[in-house]
Amino acid sequence: MRKKIIAGNWKMNVKPSETAALVKAIAEAVKDVQNVDVVCCTPAIDVPAAVAACKGTNVHPGAENVHWEQSGAYTGEISTGMLLDAGAEYVIVGHSERRQYFGETDETVNKRARAAIAAGLVAIVCVGETLEERDAGKLVEVIERQMKTGLKDVTAADCAKLVIAYEPVWAIGTGRTATPDQAQEVHALIRKTLAGLVGAEAAETVRIQYGGSMKPGNAAELLAKPDIDGGLIGGAALKADSFAAIIAAAK
Repeated sequence: MRKKIIAGNWKMNVKPSETAALVKAIAEAVKDVQNVDVVCCTPAIDVPAAVAACKGTNVHPGAENVHWEQSGAYTGEISTGMLLDAGAEYVIVGHSERRQYFGETDETVNKRARAAIAAGLVAIVCVGETLEERDAGKLVEVIERQMKTGLKDVTAADCAKLVIAYEPVWAIGTGRTATPDQAQEVHALIRKTLAGLVGAEAAETVRIQYGGSMKPGNAAELLAKPDIDGGLIGGAALKADSFAAIIAAAK
């Protein structure tokens, strides 16, 4: 059985001065949860405060992006070494907003993911189609391309440090959500594609999150599906009670 994982993606929200209070509120709400990995992926500037607030709790700190080089002339970027030194354990790679607004490609996703995994961070690698791609019948083509290029040279052994998040781009922040059956169909496709890359046994161990407007009201139905192993949560992760309600559904 794969352990469920619920990760909050704070995006560009929450100041460093506000971070400890939110993490502590989440930690208090989920203190009795033992069978779900709870993660808060924060803006880089919030990571030290989140790490400090996570100590002694069952909440794990993470970041929202990472560069593939260890150092150098990459103004505005952050390395795996910096994240590890700050205490981060997880990092999101290839989020649709990074792809849409900041020129992320499948190739740069691959570089970031492999660097994160090699450093010992857990990489939450995001894949997903736009509404135009889905309506054009390109769902399978898009997912397979993102997986095969984004996870090129990722090995079966690397899967211990890999989580995949399926984000139907058309369901992020729009209030629209894939039906549980639609989500399960794509999660199964992701696992099948992953099996072709690392082998069926390793693919069965990798957790695949749903990242398209999962909320307390729909979490239980989504998480009941056999290939949906958690959620990558945006807006609902910014309030301790709603985030805890999703974690309770996973539990």
